[in-house]
Amino acid sequence: MQKWHLILFCIAFSNFLYSHANINYGNNKVAGKYYSLRGIKMYTEEYGSGKPLLLIHGNGGSISSMASIIPYFSRQYKVIVTDSRAHGKSIDTNDSLSFEMMADDEAALLDEMHIKDAYVIGWSDGGIIALALAMRHPGKVIKLASTGANLWPDSTAIIPSLWKDEKQHYDSFHSKIFTTAKEKNDWKIFMLDWLQPNISLSALQKIKCPSLIISGDHDVITLEHTVKIYQNIPQAYLWILPNSGHATLNEHTDEFNKKVNEFFINPYKNR
Repeated sequence: MQKWHLILFCIAFSNFLYSHANINYGNNKVAGKYYSLRGIKMYTEEYGSGKPLLLIHGNGGSISSMASIIPYFSRQYKVIVTDSRAHGKSIDTNDSLSFEMMADDEAALLDEMHIKDAYVIGWSDGGIIALALAMRHPGKVIKLASTGANLWPDSTAIIPSLWKDEKQHYDSFHSKIFTTAKEKNDWKIFMLDWLQPNISLSALQKIKCPSLIISGDHDVITLEHTVKIYQNIPQAYLWILPNSGHATLNEHTDEFNKKVNEFFINPYKNR
């Protein structure tokens, strides 16, 4: 779900923090590369070596949104972090946009890189993409960690104040004719979350990989959606971070890194 104003603030704040670090994640010519796939040019950066780990940002974000966790994980994994289609430096001139398309992009990227499978961390819309990737391409996901994802786009998914803001935004602009490329792209990104995702519980039950489902106790995504995701994935853990909003990986970076890495390296145990 589009976490519109609040989420964009979280993303902007994280970008501000990490754009001033030694490595300019998201704009690193040494680590960056474009891949032509599925009608787009997808921008990626790679860091470290080891087992592949795919990082997927949220709506309106980019590679820099994931900058807080790249240094830690790149010490142990080959981190592959992408600008999703219609985001960041990726080039997408198509009119349509869906989570299924974005998940298929990530699968195609792994094929282009000759990578059989990978660990996956997704935040917000990236968490939805991670789930879609595991549903549509089960052989490509070893384990996934999804934080701040929702199942469908209605008032049950996000806190009431944010739902009100989104509805006002839609009502104000849905009849407007957009003329510039940026306006059209921004509206396409907004409409992604206004109309999507539409994930059935039965589809979640087909996810084969162990999954860590994460939320902040003050997340803009409702606990109802987080718990439903957890309950319907056969091999899943649930982790609710105390004193955390939507940006779990930025608000509690050290704890997030250690917990997710422990989940990756240890066998899943039914409880």
